[in-house]
Amino acid sequence: MSQEPVRELRRDKLTFDDAESFRALCGEQNQRLKLVERQTGVSLHVRGNEITIEGDGPSVDLAKGALTQLYGFARRGSALGSDDVVRAIKVLKTDRNVELREIFSDTVLVPRRGRPIAPKGLSQKRYIDAVRRDDIVFAIGPAGTGKTYLAMAQAIRLLLDKVVKRIVLTRPAVEAGERLGFLPGSLEEKVNPYLRPLYDALHEMMDFDRARALMEQQVIEVAPLAFMRGRTLNDSFVILDEAQNATSEQMRMFLTRLGFGSKAVVTGDITQSDLPSGVRPGLREAREILTDVEGISFCYFTEADVVRHPLVQEIIRAYERRDAVRAAEKAAARLADAERGKPEP
Repeated sequence: MSQEPVRELRRDKLTFDDAESFRALCGEQNQRLKLVERQTGVSLHVRGNEITIEGDGPSVDLAKGALTQLYGFARRGSALGSDDVVRAIKVLKTDRNVELREIFSDTVLVPRRGRPIAPKGLSQKRYIDAVRRDDIVFAIGPAGTGKTYLAMAQAIRLLLDKVVKRIVLTRPAVEAGERLGFLPGSLEEKVNPYLRPLYDALHEMMDFDRARALMEQQVIEVAPLAFMRGRTLNDSFVILDEAQNATSEQMRMFLTRLGFGSKAVVTGDITQSDLPSGVRPGLREAREILTDVEGISFCYFTEADVVRHPLVQEIIRAYERRDAVRAAEKAAARLADAERGKPEP
């Protein structure tokens, strides 16, 4: 019976010379250090201004890198939260040599209230860089990875800097088949339930009265995807959200609305389409035929990039495991049907 190799225990020590920054790193009752222990699997022991790290070699290196870089943030006066610790370790697990400051200090937008909006990981950093560089960017991945939120932050930043003159936010109203006439109420009342997530994100980033004034002036427009037909959008930042629910025809229509001086960001999760069976998904098709077009970028996110409650990652993984089992069962059933349908030898 084979035995797992015993990992050699290692003990390293870090010394911190700034007392105030060291307290910020540790957190109240060493809560942040306890979080580092849980995230890396090491044991941390504090004595004076020193931390002793015990664990296997790779885990000790990970904890040392995280503590050193987080301490650097504290010394520069950056506020540290528990989410910063989790994000830092998650990034360093992917790349031990990455400079966290280059990611977390890349401010996209500073709202009137709340913390500055900046990338929270390598995938988000690459995404923001792509949006700045290219005129059309596709962001594909599960909910909670910041795809739409970061795109809206960049759009507002460019609007405030007068790089673009208008922001257009759109998404398919697929649950109503975009046939909104049968619904009671005014047009705004009909489409609001489908567009509410976009309004919510907008009001998080901008003063409510300012946002309402800009919407009344049509500087910021929120509308169903069907309303984009026949338009040409110049000097605009256009965001198509929930694009997995756009048909092939709708996606083609949307992408050909782009005019001079404009950018478009398309976000969606190809595993969550609500389109009827047999309808060609526009997001999947765009990925197949536009990947090699210069000036168009595709950015991909996974459950590891989720920045919501930690349980969201576990929920996504659980559903993916379930989907894999179902796919395997369907494949086995098709094979069995094919075998039964074979003529007798």
